Amino acid sequence: MSKYLKSAALVLQVACGVQLFNNHVAEFTWCFGPSMLPTLNMTGDIVGFEHLTQRFSKLGTGDLVVAVSPTDPSKLVCKRIIGVPGDKVVIDPVSPHRQYITVPPGHYWLMGDNLSNSTDSRAYGPVSGGLVLGRVFARVS
Repeated sequence: MSKYLKSAALVLQVACGVQLFNNHVAEFTWCFGPSMLPTLNMTGDIVGFEHLTQRFSKLGTGDLVVAVSPTDPSKLVCKRIIGVPGDKVVIDPVSPHRQYITVPPGHYWLMGDNLSNSTDSRAYGPVSGGLVLGRVFARVS
């Protein structure tokens, strides 16, 4: 009986360690769709994203991030930061009528690399920093 208890205790410890790692250090998710072409494949890539940058430094313009979708909280989006709090950004750079917005404090302006086929901040506005889960550090094709 004690053999089974030791095995169960080991499994529980490993599961707790994995959970702590996923919540506080890094995790992996599947990103697919046309919005990040050519950076990510349309058929899908596994990306690793870390949670440490937000805690110990600042996310910056050009960082690729994973965030909770503002329009559907059950989904994640992978987008590039175009504007950080205080930046003045073009709402739609492909539009002939340029309109600008200042990114409010605590928010980011996120856009896909494939502007012609991306639902991003042009559709849902600035994204709260609380929805940003982490910065992408690796891609597995």
